[in-house]
Amino acid sequence: MSPPTSTAETRTICPYCGVGCGLKARTERGRLIEIEGDPDYPVNRGRTCRKPHELPAAVHAADRARTPLFRERRDERFRPRGWGKVIAEVATRLRRTVAEHGPDSVAFYLSGQLLSEDYYAAVKLAKGFLGTNNVDSNSRLCMASAVAGYNGAFGSDGPPPNYADFESADCILLLGTNTAACHPIVWARIQDRRREGGFVACADPRPTQTAQGSDLHLPVRPGTDLALLNAMLYVIDREGLVDREFVDRHTSGFEETVAVSREWTPARAEALCGVPAEDIAAIARRFAAGRSMVLWSMGANQSTIGTLKNRAMINLCLATGQIGRPGTGPLSLTGQPNAMGGREVGGAAQSLPGYRLVDSAEDRAEIERLWRVPADAPGISPEPGLTAVDLFGALEDGSVKAVWIAGTNPLVSMPDSVQARAALERAELVVVQDAYHPTETSALAHAVLPAAAWLEKEGVLTNSERRVALSRRALDPPGSALPTGGSSPAWPRSSASRRASPGPTRPRSTTRSPRPLRDACATRAG
Repeated sequence: MSPPTSTAETRTICPYCGVGCGLKARTERGRLIEIEGDPDYPVNRGRTCRKPHELPAAVHAADRARTPLFRERRDERFRPRGWGKVIAEVATRLRRTVAEHGPDSVAFYLSGQLLSEDYYAAVKLAKGFLGTNNVDSNSRLCMASAVAGYNGAFGSDGPPPNYADFESADCILLLGTNTAACHPIVWARIQDRRREGGFVACADPRPTQTAQGSDLHLPVRPGTDLALLNAMLYVIDREGLVDREFVDRHTSGFEETVAVSREWTPARAEALCGVPAEDIAAIARRFAAGRSMVLWSMGANQSTIGTLKNRAMINLCLATGQIGRPGTGPLSLTGQPNAMGGREVGGAAQSLPGYRLVDSAEDRAEIERLWRVPADAPGISPEPGLTAVDLFGALEDGSVKAVWIAGTNPLVSMPDSVQARAALERAELVVVQDAYHPTETSALAHAVLPAAAWLEKEGVLTNSERRVALSRRALDPPGSALPTGGSSPAWPRSSASRRASPGPTRPRSTTRSPRPLRDACATRAG
């Protein structure tokens, strides 16, 4: 059914970053006309940054993929194919690859731009029915350290705080994030609290907009964040600011952790990281004194010691009891709109839906039962699959023969673009599912599958605070494009204004027992 011809307003969610703002999209005669912030949505309360205002140009861009394309070899020209023929061809090749080389010769590389339903369909196909756990995402490149940090401390990957905690926080420490530029609506809410008396400190080598808008700039030298964080814990321990009741009742491993911090006096840390010792002591005292939060992003995560940085920030919260109360806790700021949702539905090499793990026999059995995996199917493998970088290495060395790429352009976004190109050039089958063509990656594909873009499909996303939100459909996809997770849904019956639920939906905590820590220098909540 064609979209309504009159002007319609659809309440939906911004597809750009992990903040997850509510938007009102105005459409007319099958085109997106205007975007504005939704004043009733609790994340942004009507505010927007400049990014969503460019959505009309992005949705109606001239290079939108419209027709399924296929070619036998890369030295041939693409030829249009109907959906039935191209899917049959891809399925035949995947079956043949699995039969000849085993399930792990196939891989899927997904994206934090996908809806949770898209992720889930790919995970179910690959892990449940093809029998390979080689399913990973570009979210690994930005969020793996945060995932490991949360799992190590809490036994589950999920930030304890939410955005509403900003309104109660007395102290907010930002590290490895230029929040004002990358998460402007979060920054606006932090500034609201600062004007009410909250204290904001920013650890960053550069005098960024965020640093300049904070009460205290900690100009830490690149790569020395751990010295700063350990010195803060030193001060908290030395001055008796540890919440002993909380530590004794709810954590383990604290003595090993604090023993490491006792080697890092503020003077020693100043010599390494460049932050004045008196400023280190001042922020440590403020952090311990009231209700405090620590926020971070890629500047902390994308590091050879990113997991240690994450654990050090979480340790500050645990040592001072900054957990489980309004205005407290460690909150990682995700880059992509559904990086969190992809992790929730098993879109990583080691995971299954609902924070389950592939190496757990109990978890595998439960998911196989829910998916009704046939008895003669390979079933879910107990071995974790290849992670993002290793996946492209396996394509390059030939151990992985076929790859299905959805919603991402790895020839641009992978750390080693030369290796990524060599990997795809060697692959026997490259399927690219994207809303745009040509891209650097789709130019190396055998099959190009045109995907519906934002506002052309319906499904959910999970933002940085674990709020699950509905992205609504208001337009028809161009040409033959389809939603990534399945066939195009029926057009909504009413063109009247549709409103996203403003209330947060937070996932339940996992009931699986936390795994033991693999290193001693990390406090764990219990």
